[in-house]
Amino acid sequence: MDLKSHWEKVYSTKQFNEVSWYQAMPHVSLSFIEESGIPKGAAIIDVGGGDSFLADNLLLRGYNNITVLDISETAIQKAKDRLGEKSSLVKWIVSDILEIPAKMKYDFWHDRAVFHFLTTEERVQQYLSVAEKHLTERGRMVIGTFSTEGPEKCSGLPVKQYSELSLSSTLKKWFQKIKCITIDHMTPFSTIQNFLFCSFKKINFQ
Repeated sequence: MDLKSHWEKVYSTKQFNEVSWYQAMPHVSLSFIEESGIPKGAAIIDVGGGDSFLADNLLLRGYNNITVLDISETAIQKAKDRLGEKSSLVKWIVSDILEIPAKMKYDFWHDRAVFHFLTTEERVQQYLSVAEKHLTERGRMVIGTFSTEGPEKCSGLPVKQYSELSLSSTLKKWFQKIKCITIDHMTPFSTIQNFLFCSFKKINFQ
């Protein structure tokens, strides 16, 4: 399947509040970022951020080094249009996360959108290798993914579900777990999706 074409179609045919992942206020993501204690100037990347409202809310809280990456150019353009003049305060990257430019470095890696779509071990390990390379020495990561009580598909695509144990085990080569919580996300269609959110710190090999 051509993933780029799939997501271009999704964002071209649906409004921002017509997708299951819509959140006007991403409370859980914001709380994990604020709890990390990173400074306002820390480099934050929202992986698969699309036209989510995380960047908007981070700007309102004074964070000023934000990057949003998404495979869909349509999603990025929608976010830019919504932010208007403020869009110039955000760095935008249209790319598959596995093809992100090598020179980029981040202090905080946020992903509520991509990881559960990686359904093969090969792609999972490619992703984690990319994340490890692009995080600074004291980098932090938050992964929000479908829990074992969550859906088996999203936007017509199969997803991989995780427990706290399986997610921690999957990341253990490069990342050490800090904290995990499960939350119920209410979609715009009044259905419940159970998510697992875990924070990690990078393991620095000597």
